Amino acid sequence: MVVVTALRSVGRNVRVELDGTPWRTVPLEVAVRAGLAAGRALERPQLRLLRRELRRHEALRASTGALRHRDLSTRELEERLRRRDVAPAEREAAIETLRSAGLLDDERAARSRARVLAERGYGDAAIRFDLDRRGVAGETAEAAVAELEPEHGRAAAIVARRGGGAATARLLVRRGFTEDSVEAAMAGKAGIEDP
Repeated sequence: MVVVTALRSVGRNVRVELDGTPWRTVPLEVAVRAGLAAGRALERPQLRLLRRELRRHEALRASTGALRHRDLSTRELEERLRRRDVAPAEREAAIETLRSAGLLDDERAARSRARVLAERGYGDAAIRFDLDRRGVAGETAEAAVAELEPEHGRAAAIVARRGGGAATARLLVRRGFTEDSVEAAMAGKAGIEDP
């Protein structure tokens, strides 16, 4: 049986010594949640608890790191954690923790992604496809697309910037604009009134 002989603070971490020998450094939160204390025996149940808390901490750290740069959907974050070999239980716990803290929100992620794609010149169909691919629910994707500038206006802006030729029409179709939006934008550039 080994005994925790010292806990030394090292920034946001704690260096654990067992029987007077440095053992490992763990995050402060993990040491507290695992109940590490000087003079306490470190037996199998405490080691299991420590390992579980370390896995939980790693899952949260990976999750918050992924969310640092942009919003992600729940499915995207799950996939990133799966690729990092985070166990299913820790994935679920990390996702629930982030969701309850307001850091993981599919609606906010969908609105943000839809806005970015619209600014890059994509039509509603391409935006819906991208959101679906990212695991955003259909109603949430529809709500995000509904908040955007109307597709006709975005298509018209692209035509005004690029000109009304066949290449522009093909570009609009490739980028997911509806046939009606493409025709209206091209007709507007040509000065033709819609019948």
